[in-house]
Amino acid sequence: MGKFAREVEKKEALMIRGRKEKGETVWFGLGMFGIVGWSVAVPTLIGVACGLWIDRTWPSQFSWTLMLLIGGVMIGCLNAWYWVRKSGRWSEKTDGDE
Repeated sequence: MGKFAREVEKKEALMIRGRKEKGETVWFGLGMFGIVGWSVAVPTLIGVACGLWIDRTWPSQFSWTLMLLIGGVMIGCLNAWYWVRKSGRWSEKTDGDE
């Protein structure tokens, strides 16, 4: 079988599987949305809480709350990127197995 025929067959199988799993893809999307949201929110809130504690305990001219808020958002974005990328690898592996 030629390369083109294999590609067409692979895409056809993917389309058929996608039609069968429409209900699951909605739940998968909502779950991914939740994972991304929590993976950004939790480090951000931890950064803000630590920053507020440092600002109250050791007052200075710098706002630790603001610095740790930005740091928490950055760590949260890296965390979300990791989970989305990991999820993408899993779906690629299942596509190649068929």
